[in-house]
Amino acid sequence: MIQRATEGDWDVNSVPEIHLCGSSYEIGYAHGSQLREQIHAQLVIYEGIFLQNCKFSWEQVRAAARQYQPAIQKLAPHLFEEMRGIVDGVNSRDASRNIEQSSQIVSERHVDILDVVALNARSEIALGQFDDGCTALAWNIGDLTDGEKAGQDPERRPKRRVLAQNWDWRTSVGPNLVLASIEQESKPTIWMVMEPGIVGKIGFNSASLGVCLNAIRAKPVVESLLPVHVILRLLLEQKSFTDALELISTLGGCASSQHILLSSPFGSRSLELSPLGTVHISEDSLGLIVHTNHFLENRLVDEPPWLSGSPVRFERARQLCAGLVEEYGKDKVREKLHPKLLRQRVFADTYHSPQAICCVPDPCREESVETLFNIVMMFEEGKAPYAEVTFGRPTRSDAKVYRFPS
Repeated sequence: MIQRATEGDWDVNSVPEIHLCGSSYEIGYAHGSQLREQIHAQLVIYEGIFLQNCKFSWEQVRAAARQYQPAIQKLAPHLFEEMRGIVDGVNSRDASRNIEQSSQIVSERHVDILDVVALNARSEIALGQFDDGCTALAWNIGDLTDGEKAGQDPERRPKRRVLAQNWDWRTSVGPNLVLASIEQESKPTIWMVMEPGIVGKIGFNSASLGVCLNAIRAKPVVESLLPVHVILRLLLEQKSFTDALELISTLGGCASSQHILLSSPFGSRSLELSPLGTVHISEDSLGLIVHTNHFLENRLVDEPPWLSGSPVRFERARQLCAGLVEEYGKDKVREKLHPKLLRQRVFADTYHSPQAICCVPDPCREESVETLFNIVMMFEEGKAPYAEVTFGRPTRSDAKVYRFPS
C-alpha cells in the first residue's frame, strides 16, 4: 500500500508511481488495495465538496451515482469490472492490515460500488457546480515553417504535435494524486495522472494518443450517457486518432457538458461534448488549439457565465504561443519547442492572478483552488511518445520533473 501525504506535507518531488496490469478486475483490485488511503481521503474530500457546493449529503450523492451505473455497465462493462475491483481492493484484508500500520488517519467506512461510481461521475452529479478550472492547448508544431526551402516537400517532414495543460483543482486533492501506468491485453499502454478511485484522467498512450480535460458548467445532464472520466479512459484505450473520433461518434455524447482536447502526431481536435451533441474545433492558422472553461462554439446547451477568468486565460494562452513564434520564428519553434519552454513561457504565466493560467488560491474565496499539476505530452511520427509532468504550480523552480515513461 502506498502511504498518502497530508495536505500540509505534500512533497511534490515524491509523488507515488503505480503500475497496473492484468484483467480489468485485477487492475482495479491493485488500484484499490495499493491506493486505499488515497481513495478514502478522496471520499472524505468529495463528501465535503458536494455538501459545500451542491448541498448534497453523501447519501444523496450515492443515490445520484446509481443513475449512472446502468450506462457504465452497458457502454463500458470492462470499466465497471475495474470499478468493482477497486471496491474489493479497498476493502481487502491486506489493505486493512496495512492501514492499521500507517500513521495516516483515514475513514474506516466500508466502500461499495456506488462510492466508486460517484467518484467517476463526480462532474455529472455536481450538475456543473464544481469549479475546477484548466488551461489546455494542442499545437501542430510539425507544420510550422517560415517558408519552404527549394525542393523541400512539407509532406516529408515528420508529423509533430504537443498536447499540454495545467489542471487546477482543490488544494486538498493534491496529496492524493499519483502517476499511473496501465497495461491491458490487446490495448495500448496508458500513462496518466490519476485521481485515486477514478478510472480515467489526463494522459496518453503508447499509440501516441493523448487527452486533456476542461470542465464546463452547462445544462442539461443525461444519465443514460457515459460520465466524462469514463470517456477519457475509453479514448486512451484507442489505437489511433481516427479510432478515437469514431468512438466519440458512437457514444452519442457525454452525460454532462465537458471539453476534451484530443491529439496525436497526425491530428488534434477540440471536442466540445454535451448530452445534446458534440462540436468539433480544428487547428487555427498557427496549428494551435487552445481551450479553457467555456464553450467556444457549442450552442446546443444552456451555459451561464461562471469562471470570469476563463476568457482571459483563453486569449492569454493564444497570445503567449503567438509570442513564441514571433520571438523565435516558426522554424525554430518547430525544431526547438520542448516541455520546459512551454512550462516557463506559457503555463507559469500569472497574468490576471488569481484566475491566471497558473492558478493560485483566491484569498476572497473560502475554498482553496490552485494549479495542482502541469503535463506536456510530445508526439512525433516514428518516435515513442513521452510526457513531462510537474506537480504544484509551474512557477516552482524546485519541482521535480517526472518523465513518462520513466
